[in-house]
Amino acid sequence: MQIVRKRYFPALAEYIRYGKETSLIQANEIGRQLRGINPEQILSVHEDCLQTLAVNVDSKEIVELYNRSFVFLTELMETSHSASESGENYELAGEVDAASDVRFNEMRELLFRSNQSTEKVKNKYENVLQHMDSGIALFDSDGILSFINVQMARHLDIPRKTLIGCSIKEILLHKSLALSAKRAILRIYREMMVKKNRYYEFQYNDGKHLLATITYGEQLDGGFLISVKDVSEFRQIEQSAFQNEKLAMLGKISAAIAHEIRNPLTSIRGFIQLLRPYLLEIGKEEYARIILTEIDRANDIINEFLNSSKPSAPMKQKTSIESLLRDVTILIESEALLQNCEISIDQFATGLYVSIDVKQLKQVILNMIKNSLDAVNSEQSGRRGKINIYVNSDGKYVEIAIKDNGYGMDKLTMSKLFDPFFTTKQTGTGLGLSVSYRIIRNHGGNIRVNSTEGVGTEFTIYLPLHT
Repeated sequence: MQIVRKRYFPALAEYIRYGKETSLIQANEIGRQLRGINPEQILSVHEDCLQTLAVNVDSKEIVELYNRSFVFLTELMETSHSASESGENYELAGEVDAASDVRFNEMRELLFRSNQSTEKVKNKYENVLQHMDSGIALFDSDGILSFINVQMARHLDIPRKTLIGCSIKEILLHKSLALSAKRAILRIYREMMVKKNRYYEFQYNDGKHLLATITYGEQLDGGFLISVKDVSEFRQIEQSAFQNEKLAMLGKISAAIAHEIRNPLTSIRGFIQLLRPYLLEIGKEEYARIILTEIDRANDIINEFLNSSKPSAPMKQKTSIESLLRDVTILIESEALLQNCEISIDQFATGLYVSIDVKQLKQVILNMIKNSLDAVNSEQSGRRGKINIYVNSDGKYVEIAIKDNGYGMDKLTMSKLFDPFFTTKQTGTGLGLSVSYRIIRNHGGNIRVNSTEGVGTEFTIYLPLHT
């Protein structure tokens, strides 16, 4: 009967999906092939296929499924019944007709009784599989989709009932399937079906990292199961761990550099100051000024190394976000005006307090505003620069968003933004944001960035509310 099922299941699934007359023609063809077969055997195949289809539809659609499946089965059985009658002798026609009618009525009664058992099977599958966080698709040995759960249908953005009974080729040709989903299916097919890889990780069009897994086994009767799980959160944790490792290594490098370079620089600076009167006599005082300026710049870089390697433990105190931002804007406001840039603060939530090291947090916010000023100043569109600072709260965290209308960043730049030594500025050290990230993390917070090229960038700082 396995050969019968291979034709029966796709035809039944197509009729239940679309209700086309062509599917009933297939039912007639299958019925003629089943001439002389016991109706109980046909019913067994029908129930098996029906249970597979039932677990892929909602409860409110189960009645329609049974109605359509019964029409299909009735058409098939009548054809099989007629074919059997035509093959019998005329003398036995009356007896065969009566016996076939009795068996057909018994079969119909059994079909209705199977409603309750199929519902139980459906509920069992739904409770275990339908609400899993992984998408699941089960294909039989002929490559026909026999089961798909809610999460997988959500990934494809197509109703489950329109996919059951389809091959991979038919799914790819589905008129409602988005182009991005088709590309993802083709990649999975190439990596897992052609190259025989058990696992394949890829990034979907919405930026999520998805891990696809394929499973074969004797219990699947020659079929295969594909599961797709969202692993974006794991990748973020992994990236954070990698970031912490790099920062730890940076600490060791910074300490070594500070000890090896800082002392010689101090000596050089002292001797240059001693030589300054002689340089003044010969009209070369400008040389002394340049040398001292560059030595001070080198010392500043070393200080940034030291801060990035091990920021001092925060000396926390209860602080008003409103007063913090007011103090910072006063410090940077004059520089912004010189660069024809407007800074504004919009507070959507007031009376917010956080437990922070004021000096360190001022350093972080000033650094981000200066980065925004640089981005706005580099924008060649001629428009006036704007930096908007928004304050909000979700009840647990304070959100401080710093948004500019500068040149923005691409995804590659954003992925490296908090890496030590990475910078897009000609005179930058690449340590400002990595230090800022470390400070915020030491305060139990986080930093997120969103940017669009040609539009601007938005940094959001999250800090726990004071309790």
